[in-house]
Amino acid sequence: MSKTRTASSLPPTGRRGLAALAGAALMGPAVSRAQSGAWPARPISLIVPFGPGGGTDITVRLLAPKLSQLLGQNVIVENKPGAGSTLGTDFVAKARPDGYTLVLATLSSTGVAAGLFKSLPYDPVKDLTAIAPTNFIPICHSVITRGLTVRDTADWIAQLKANPNKYSYGSSGIGSTGHLASANFLQRIGARAEHVPYRGAGQVFSAMLSGEIQFNSDIPSLMLPYNREGQVRTLFVATDERSKLMPDVPTAAEVGLTDYKAYSWYGIFGPAGLPEPIVERMAAAVDEALGDATINQRLEEMGTPTMRGYTPERFAQYVKDEVDLWVPIVKASGASVD
Repeated sequence: MSKTRTASSLPPTGRRGLAALAGAALMGPAVSRAQSGAWPARPISLIVPFGPGGGTDITVRLLAPKLSQLLGQNVIVENKPGAGSTLGTDFVAKARPDGYTLVLATLSSTGVAAGLFKSLPYDPVKDLTAIAPTNFIPICHSVITRGLTVRDTADWIAQLKANPNKYSYGSSGIGSTGHLASANFLQRIGARAEHVPYRGAGQVFSAMLSGEIQFNSDIPSLMLPYNREGQVRTLFVATDERSKLMPDVPTAAEVGLTDYKAYSWYGIFGPAGLPEPIVERMAAAVDEALGDATINQRLEEMGTPTMRGYTPERFAQYVKDEVDLWVPIVKASGASVD
């Protein structure tokens, strides 16, 4: 199985596409508005298909003010959690393709959902218009310290295997990246534990701190404060290299999980049939917003590097490739939703 992807290993965009994208951003609202009629003539609704407090919510609320400035209209963030991010994503897939209802979809909304749900109400390739990726999301595996003594990954695996279904893990919903990351880990080591889905990362963290659940898989930056306080212990990160945020935490390969995969990415999508001028202008605005020094620095501090330089066409192909990659991985994990 191929190695976990990192931001630096993501496929590049052709020079021609990059030049067009950069040019659109530099020409600014006046030229772009001429290309797409009056769009945007009113506020844009940007759906977050997860609850507050998680990486998607933080990312969108970081980008929204800059996008509002670049587009000349307010970008209003709205949380629509449920069904492992598919509820909010489906809402946008079925929206009018006029550029006023968009979504920050993720790997869990696309490649994971396509393999997890037996009756997914949308096709992530055919029913969504891929506009632009935003950032790459590494994943780490953490356990609580309250009422649980775990020395390292080997010790934790031994405890899980010796106590089937004694422990439970949380995620931001069925089919979310955190759900699949933990399910894959359990399948990889041959252990069983109960999955408890919540409506957002904030609820997951509260459940961990109260001892309601014992472990989870999430973004290193979100787990870092709890590590510092001694409330959780992150055992490994599922990346090719150690996280700069947690340099003392080994990689999955270093603890013997050489074929373990766990990562995500975020990106802006609209309904199928979104007019090309709108797609191009929004893509240029996203790329320019990601290039803002303050935004870029914040995403780097979160350990979720930007994915700049994609044309909409290249991002659409990337999404298709991810669906093809992850559907068999999800099915092999045994996780499914009716």
